[in-house]
Amino acid sequence: MKVKTILVSQPEPKVENSPYFELQQKHKIKIDFRPFIHVEGVNAKEIRLQKIDINHYTAIILTSRNAVDHFFRVADEMRYKVPEGLKYFCQSEAVAFYLQKYVVYRKRKIYVGAKDFADLSPLIKKYKDEKFLLPASDQLNADAPITLNNLKVDWTQAIFYKTVMSDLSDLADVYYDVLAFFSPTGIKSLFKNFPDFKQNETRIAVFGSTTQKEALDYGLRIDILAPTPETPSMTMALEKYISEANKGK
Repeated sequence: MKVKTILVSQPEPKVENSPYFELQQKHKIKIDFRPFIHVEGVNAKEIRLQKIDINHYTAIILTSRNAVDHFFRVADEMRYKVPEGLKYFCQSEAVAFYLQKYVVYRKRKIYVGAKDFADLSPLIKKYKDEKFLLPASDQLNADAPITLNNLKVDWTQAIFYKTVMSDLSDLADVYYDVLAFFSPTGIKSLFKNFPDFKQNETRIAVFGSTTQKEALDYGLRIDILAPTPETPSMTMALEKYISEANKGK
């Protein structure tokens, strides 16, 4: 069956040259964006219940822009004056660049990894005597705890924000040819909102092995999978599928 409509379970890209927009124009299809999950901050009272005192830590590990936003939000709620000597270990250049929203970059001690959490290992090892705080979500990737435990450093994980399923009730009577998912929670959100969801002719696209497993656990048929050696991104996987499905259009 031909593909005419796609729902991407993420926010709409803010850049004009997004591959999704190119895909839409090239194949004359409709692509909508709707986050199936969103992030909500944990308040200072709940964080204190986790026995977290920010004053106790000399270094902060930041894995995402959400982590940056919610660390400084909590610091403000706790009336914690962030010291200039605090060290920041950022998982990627993108996270480090975003940190400039809150601190004067040249006046701070900022250490940047290449991409994956494990890439921070040499930097953290160099400062192994610091007391590290990892402000994270309730769905932290296992790579971080494993890496930090292997390094045998003094570190603490704190839940500063949570991943919450969005209300999708307005989509009850809307049909899409393809639904694209990027996390297991996105799949859970689909079935929380629509417990009686039947796939029928809807094509399911998933990104990542954990999302794939969740989809299969819910009995979904996976038609489009990324990343693969041939299609390392979701847009490339969609492009390949649409090109084949819409032949002779």
